[in-house]
Amino acid sequence: MIEFDQVTKTYPDGTTAVRSFSLTVPSHTTTVLLGSSGCGKTTLLRMVNRMVEPTSGAVRIDGQDIAARPPVQLRRSIGYVMQHSGLMPHRRVLDNIATVPRLNGVSRAEAHGRARDLMELVDLSAELAQRFPGQLSGGQQQRVGVARALADDPNILLMDEPFGAVDPLVRVELQVQLKRLQEDLRKTTIFVTHDIDEALTLGDQIVVLRAGGEVAQVGSPRELVEDPADAFVSRFLGLEEGRRRLHASPRADGGWTVTDGVGRPVGLIDGAAGAESLGHLPGEH
Repeated sequence: MIEFDQVTKTYPDGTTAVRSFSLTVPSHTTTVLLGSSGCGKTTLLRMVNRMVEPTSGAVRIDGQDIAARPPVQLRRSIGYVMQHSGLMPHRRVLDNIATVPRLNGVSRAEAHGRARDLMELVDLSAELAQRFPGQLSGGQQQRVGVARALADDPNILLMDEPFGAVDPLVRVELQVQLKRLQEDLRKTTIFVTHDIDEALTLGDQIVVLRAGGEVAQVGSPRELVEDPADAFVSRFLGLEEGRRRLHASPRADGGWTVTDGVGRPVGLIDGAAGAESLGHLPGEH
């Protein structure tokens, strides 16, 4: 469990990025920090591994104030994935993934064995092991980044806009894969994004932030969509414009086409398999 207790971050120029922020991140779940640029979500994420030190307040992991832990030791115990993967360009894929275990004293053979297992886990072909990051696609690089973050089997995983630099189709693939990994591995994950659909897809708990790290609402995806706290949350999620409402229209083949509130197609439902789910959709059915 991760706890933020009244944390504030004010920079030397007087800018306050986060003000009196408190939150509990439950163990073995994914908490998404969702907000526009400049709302403090990355600052909050980096407080957990002490890449940013709070001006006041405390961050605790399982009840222990992380200020009492050496920063390097703390960082090696926490998985961290960033937007542009942060891979070392001069090291091959296998060595990139094995970085933290090697730093923690694991033998080269054992670390490489673990790296190969993780490549399989994140759907990377074994033939990529000896390539350099520059020889990979953006999606492959992000998969290597996720594998590297998992290499020493950390309890906590921090993900800072990890899929923001890849194209939309690859982004959806990575989201699906991360969802599957989380179901299997059950890490305590903090995921930063400004993408609403991504947050609704991945989050067990979503924290909608205003400027300055002010919490607008905390809840499950369903709670946020069905019961937004105020007009700010409703506008941010696109509820006022009806963008989150789904409509189902029958097709000639007996199936259904699902569209959002402004008429954009978002999916198809098979006539037999989707019969039950159609009862939850407004529209022409």
